[in-house]
Amino acid sequence: MRTAEIREKYLAFFESKGHLRLPSFSLIPENDPSLLFTSAGMAPLKPYFLGAKPIFGGKEWRRVTTCQKCLRVGDIENVGRTGRHNTFFEMLGNFSFGDYFKKEAILWAWEFLTDPKWLGLDPERLWVTVYEDDDEAYAIWRDLVGVPEERIGRFGEEENYWPGGAITHGPNGPSGPCSEIFYDRGPAFGTPDETGPNTGSGDRFVEIWNLVFTQYDRQGPIPGPGILKPLPQKNIDTGMGLYRVAAILQDVEDFYRTDTFYPIIERVALYSGKPYQGKASVSHRVIADHIRAVVAALSDGVVFANTGRGYVIRRLLRRALRHGYLLGLQEPFLHRLAPVVAEVLGDFYPEMRENLPAVERQIRLEEERFLETLEGGLKRLDALLSGLKPGEVLPGWAAFRLYDTYGFPLDLTVEIAAERGFGVDTEGFQKAMEEQQERSRAAMAFEREIFKKSA
Repeated sequence: MRTAEIREKYLAFFESKGHLRLPSFSLIPENDPSLLFTSAGMAPLKPYFLGAKPIFGGKEWRRVTTCQKCLRVGDIENVGRTGRHNTFFEMLGNFSFGDYFKKEAILWAWEFLTDPKWLGLDPERLWVTVYEDDDEAYAIWRDLVGVPEERIGRFGEEENYWPGGAITHGPNGPSGPCSEIFYDRGPAFGTPDETGPNTGSGDRFVEIWNLVFTQYDRQGPIPGPGILKPLPQKNIDTGMGLYRVAAILQDVEDFYRTDTFYPIIERVALYSGKPYQGKASVSHRVIADHIRAVVAALSDGVVFANTGRGYVIRRLLRRALRHGYLLGLQEPFLHRLAPVVAEVLGDFYPEMRENLPAVERQIRLEEERFLETLEGGLKRLDALLSGLKPGEVLPGWAAFRLYDTYGFPLDLTVEIAAERGFGVDTEGFQKAMEEQQERSRAAMAFEREIFKKSA
């Protein structure tokens, strides 16, 4: 089943349950300074969980469904190395603002997953987890859905409360216990230590859907034990990972082989002459992931910069370029991948096609600028690391010099050093950065004084 078909089936299913289908919101959050990017399906809808009246198109809608484009970079070091992490992704969600609650959310999730009219997954391969003291959700799964007790797990706030660990560590805001649905891909995908969801180190049990019962406003110190104040209404916030479900339904090893990733990987293999070899081809995977994120962000109006959102996107592009360099791609090539991204995602996100010419130009210019210094920076970093003894760290001043002279982001230096078994003095880097900024301020003040005297 194609990814586009899964997306459409999900939205159509919840429309049949009385939900309003909304288009994806922008990756640039509106009126939410706490976020650099939209990172979850519920993020643009946060006011309605807190009690604001959900008015869309002049009408009140308490049931909404979306496929939201999201961007996260918190686990960037795992991108390409696992089949569970990526930066740009699509989150399918159904939401209730004070309307239905646990029973309907659970029963509808099961219907969509197992009914042959929709996804038709084998119910015997589905496992569920609930928050440790959520007896209500446990009973619904066991008694109304019929999931055997041996396939229902109870876990604490790190696994089955959303946001994870929020009670103890924050953040403040809407929160609640959650119930997660996992698909058992079979022993071939796992490790001997996996006995069910949230166990072991393999990929046998894949989380595909998180049902969050958003009923509390977490308040209090961070970190520290929070106070769970009941919200004015009980809400539902669910999130299904579109690409994980696509990998299952397309019967491929992970989402890098699905129809919205693999065309990009094939093009990388063509340009580099290096065939894709699954998990071993980390560079192919990083490039495919990062160019999708860059195109999506630029299409929504982000511009490359040295701070904020623009810096995040610049880091992603430079990281992708470095992985291209490892494949022998020493000329600009990422801009040639942008049309492939627009082709596989542009039907649902038309802004990617509409803004493609401008996006290609921005990427090409950014590539040319960084490639001018990349080779020199890599050679300099190699020389610095070759001079270190086991257990030593790269001095902060040296990391800053790479940044100042070659445009090497600190995280790229840290990543390359880690691949060689070395650490980096990041505190020393920050100190060198602050000293440079202070020198710049002093020089500007001196120039202003000279200008005044000459005037």
